[in-house]
Amino acid sequence: MDEIAPLIEPQIPALRRYAVALLRDREAADDLVQDTLERALSAWSGRRRDGDLRAWLFTIERNLFLAAVRRRGRRGADLGAEALEQVPDPSADPGAALGARDVLAGLDTLPEEQRSVLLLVAVEDLSYAEAAQVLGVPLGTVMSRLSRARTRMRGFVETGRTGLLRRVK
Repeated sequence: MDEIAPLIEPQIPALRRYAVALLRDREAADDLVQDTLERALSAWSGRRRDGDLRAWLFTIERNLFLAAVRRRGRRGADLGAEALEQVPDPSADPGAALGARDVLAGLDTLPEEQRSVLLLVAVEDLSYAEAAQVLGVPLGTVMSRLSRARTRMRGFVETGRTGLLRRVK
């Protein structure tokens, strides 16, 4: 156990960010990270020593997330109030607060496959190859999902701002 902790501990902040982005609930994210770490420790002896530890941990976390989604009957992730509390104060910069809310709302509209690849590449800074490994899909699939996710997010944010401008006028 003493040799495992120094390898896993540096990965926890990234696992937590990814979990919060997927679940929009800090408590549920902490539970998911804990479940991920428990699963990793229990499977430690079976992991490939020459494999990418970070990708392996993200794969475990994503698989646990998907299993929970399936158990909930495909309801999907709910946008928790906590996520909206983290949006910047609108009185300080109204445009930034609205933009952040547009992004959070847009993420919720993405299919899980697109949301996962976007979060892994854009937020967690995984390479396309690492994301492909985590998701268990070919590199080309990662690239196409990422392209579609970026296009949908761009459209959502632009539509959100346009819609806001129409309401203000």
